[in-house]
Amino acid sequence: MGFGVVNQSLVKLLLSRMDDIYARYGMKPRIVGVADSKGSIVSRSMQGLDLKRLLEVKRVYGSVVKYNSNECKLSSIDEMIEDVDAEVMVEATPTNLKDGEPGLTHIINAIRHKKHVVTVNKGPLALAMPSLIELAEYNNVVLRFSGTVGGGTPILEFAKHCLKGDRILSFRGILNGTTNYILSMMEQGLSFNDALNDARAKGYAEADPSLDIDGYDAAAKLVITANWVIGMKSTLNDVRFEGIRNIKQEHILDAKSKGLVIKLIASCSEDRELIVKPMAIDKHDPLCVNGTLNAITFVSEHSGELTLIGKGAGGIETASAILRDLIEIREVISRS
Repeated sequence: MGFGVVNQSLVKLLLSRMDDIYARYGMKPRIVGVADSKGSIVSRSMQGLDLKRLLEVKRVYGSVVKYNSNECKLSSIDEMIEDVDAEVMVEATPTNLKDGEPGLTHIINAIRHKKHVVTVNKGPLALAMPSLIELAEYNNVVLRFSGTVGGGTPILEFAKHCLKGDRILSFRGILNGTTNYILSMMEQGLSFNDALNDARAKGYAEADPSLDIDGYDAAAKLVITANWVIGMKSTLNDVRFEGIRNIKQEHILDAKSKGLVIKLIASCSEDRELIVKPMAIDKHDPLCVNGTLNAITFVSEHSGELTLIGKGAGGIETASAILRDLIEIREVISRS
């Protein structure tokens, strides 16, 4: 579902690594249906669609519906989700934090039709994660979403799997690369507006950057992490958040005079309070990373503080997270 940068990157990743994936994990993923904003196509056979041709058609015509072949047919989105004989749906439509659509409906329909789901769409999870997890468990399917937080950096997997023998008490981190880049450029002397324009020019910020600079994106990622790692049942409404729109050079300079740096910090405290706000942190703090990097510090009962740093976004990085989830689902299927 969705054939923008992320799912196109997934196709490229599959093309480049198919032999390796089969050798290491014993699976050969086949794409049997694709939907973009202009329509949907479904393979008539379980051999799946030709991946090179799929990319070329999208590049030349801007839509998969031009993939004319006796091997495929046009389909409505609902028909594709309900009828196609696939094991997994990958949901990568644009994030909508107002009502989660259309991704929320796609995910619910897929789960109800006994399909496993991998999503990189933060909207449905930020607004309805507890109920989606409950629905997946009821229908005995797997819902995975590692690409929603940290892109290719395995933030959710690290906390969930690598710290299994411990108990995470709290965490705090930089979960939005766009705001981190803007604040980093302001550290170098740019005004907020100039730093934002620079981020736009480099492709780090959208034409409408409000989801990033007003804190919505970081708040959504905070909800997902708190629910998955801590076991909370929160939604976006449970987060108190503010962005960086009102940060000025005087704030940057005042913090710098004290050996501090301003960062947009998302935090889950021991008393389960969820907050996103600009904070002045010590320049030697492990969270003090620059550019578009993400960083998160988990505080655990026995291991103390553990910090994970990595790229927070990017098509191929997020595609690698989707592949990671697909491999995990394959392992679940093989055990059942």
